[in-house]
Amino acid sequence: MRDTVYFLAFDGYADCDAALALCEIRRPGSYRVQTVGLDRRPVLSLGGLRVLPDLAPQDIDPARAALLILPGGTAWERGLDGGAVAAARRLHAAGACVAGIGGGTLPLARAGLLDTRWHTSSRPGYLQGFAPDYAGTTLYDPGLLAVEDDRVISASGAGNVEFARAVIRALALYDEVDTAYWYQLYKLGVLPPWLAAGAATPLTEAA
Repeated sequence: MRDTVYFLAFDGYADCDAALALCEIRRPGSYRVQTVGLDRRPVLSLGGLRVLPDLAPQDIDPARAALLILPGGTAWERGLDGGAVAAARRLHAAGACVAGIGGGTLPLARAGLLDTRWHTSSRPGYLQGFAPDYAGTTLYDPGLLAVEDDRVISASGAGNVEFARAVIRALALYDEVDTAYWYQLYKLGVLPPWLAAGAATPLTEAA
């Protein structure tokens, strides 16, 4: 039963990257979220949140894994691994979805998961610069903020809303109509019909 979303937490991980995705995963209550640390010691996020990981990479249960989220953080550029690359490869091979955003696309590249799949990342040349064995340049699309192909989600660090939408679709959290309403609300500030009917004025950007 694939009922668990695993989230990799390490010192300096970009908590902003997957915040929307995590909230939507937990909202329906169909999935549990567990944090994975490189060890069991507390970690401090980029935003200053202290997290005590639930388990280490080797303790992930592939049979229960619906999704592995790899958030961004400059630690990836400094060669962070700690079992993350092997975990991404192992979980995808077992049938789970794996998702990286910003620097979190580097372990996907190092695992070889972007070599044969349509993907994106933070900027052209980023994956080649920090993942020397990466061989997917012809499938890299700089025009997308997030994309999913064959259970691999990749996203730019500027695409946290698009990343969350890809996660919503991968886990079938909402149908396509509600997913479209969700995206319009969080990306464009457009209220869904059931909320707009009671709103006196549309949402506008603060001055």
